[in-house]
Amino acid sequence: MLANLHVKNLALIEEADINFKDGLNILTGETGAGKSIILGSVNLALGGKAVSDLIRSGADYALTELSFDIESEAVKEKLTAFGVEELEEGQLIISRKITPTRSQIKVNGQTYTLGQVREMASWLIDIHGQHDNQLLLNESHHIDILDAYAKESLAEVKAALKEVYAAYVKQKQELQALDTDEESRNREISFIEFEVSEIESAQLSEGEDTQLEADYQKMLHAQKIMEEMAVVEQNLVSGQDNVSDKLGQAVRALNSAAVYDDRLSGLCATLADVESLLSDAARMTADYVEDAAFDAETFQQVQQRLDFINSLKMKYGQTTAEILAYAESRKERLEQLQSHDELIAKLKRELAEKEKRLSGLSAQLSDLRKAAAQKLCAQIRAALQDLNFADVRFEAVFEQTGHFSANGTDNMYFVIAANPGEALKPLSKVASGGELSRIMLAIRTVTANQDDIGTLIFDEIDAGISGRTAQRVAEKLCTLSQKRQVICITHLPQIAAMADVHFMIEKAVQDNKTVTSIYRLLDTQCVEELARLLGGSTITEAVRANAQELCHQAAAYKNK
Repeated sequence: MLANLHVKNLALIEEADINFKDGLNILTGETGAGKSIILGSVNLALGGKAVSDLIRSGADYALTELSFDIESEAVKEKLTAFGVEELEEGQLIISRKITPTRSQIKVNGQTYTLGQVREMASWLIDIHGQHDNQLLLNESHHIDILDAYAKESLAEVKAALKEVYAAYVKQKQELQALDTDEESRNREISFIEFEVSEIESAQLSEGEDTQLEADYQKMLHAQKIMEEMAVVEQNLVSGQDNVSDKLGQAVRALNSAAVYDDRLSGLCATLADVESLLSDAARMTADYVEDAAFDAETFQQVQQRLDFINSLKMKYGQTTAEILAYAESRKERLEQLQSHDELIAKLKRELAEKEKRLSGLSAQLSDLRKAAAQKLCAQIRAALQDLNFADVRFEAVFEQTGHFSANGTDNMYFVIAANPGEALKPLSKVASGGELSRIMLAIRTVTANQDDIGTLIFDEIDAGISGRTAQRVAEKLCTLSQKRQVICITHLPQIAAMADVHFMIEKAVQDNKTVTSIYRLLDTQCVEELARLLGGSTITEAVRANAQELCHQAAAYKNK
């Protein structure tokens, strides 16, 4: 059940804590007091749309937090499988923090996506908002109600149907892709043959482009080295005015001068050493050039091959591996086109088999639905009678859509005759606002018994009803709250009188700011609030007595 709702800096709420209890939790207050904000804060924590406008004026952030006490072992197992930790005590805390630039949602301290939290919420709480009544007017939603009611009995067939339908759609798309005219097919065959021929004639090998690029870079640098070494060799020995010739002239001149002056003998020795070093350098240069000769023809071949492969990459893929894979895929397509008639015949046979399978599964699903619909409608009729539909008839009408879908071939909608002598008609034709509220409550009452959801929230389920009917609705909510926690926002004193716990929502101005507050009413305060609901702005002793009588009637109903 929902144990606590904590709200801070959300719209008109500065800070509020609501400790909900088992049974029927009632929230009342003047129109505009902020009851919708309470329901909105719950929706927000459970993954609803968040906008920065929700942040209270002057605050940096808004926070809404829900604390659940989980008793169902099945729900605990689902949450654990979802990765939720610290569930030993059965406590689950979902918090949502909103700032002007971001929104963060956590479950027991772990960050989750909105989609994940919405899925978890579907196991914990069922919220019936004011707009949900209108869903009954949309007949396409009726089959969802039935399927939710009978989900266990339908699960296996629906799973099989979904799988076969997915394969059916895929094969149908393949068949449509092959359904081309002969001229277009011949053009495509010619084009594919050209592509395959161009790739195969290239005689590519996987990884060839990488090796060629490496060889090319080496050769490219080798050419540069040889060009520079040629300059070195020319300046050392072979060019005009080379260093070797100039040094030889200097050595000879120095030796001639040294004949006349002994002091030059040291310089002669030094210059002789330089000449020897220069001779060694010239010999090493010649050896390097001879050993590392650049093969211009090989370089050109590598460059041309690389250019050719790069041109193929522009058409067929970023690597030789991708080009080869593309060629294989085109060969498969070519084989399909060349064996077009045989392939179409094969696909049509397989499609016919899947249609037969879909037809059988859809018929099986329809039979299961019809059996479940009889039980569902009988239970809804009983619930409607409890809600002051004395001689109501409520049935499900089945039609065939005429086409396959993942949900079978059924089109189902509910029909009702609220009064004796009336013909059965669709809900949209006969149901008033008050009748829609009671029909939805009856459906919720019945379907609530089919799952482990611990909390039901009703936002003004009393719309359009009054008097004796309001009393019957109050009794139905009371009965429902004996098996589920029920939280109900209401304006009707008959419903409010049934409260196990009654909360008041008020709006006031504090320090020139509008603030919404929520607090639990004591027994005497409950009577005063019922009197307000009964009497409006003027509360007399007679109204208070009436309110007290409502409390006595509610207590008597609970104790019977």
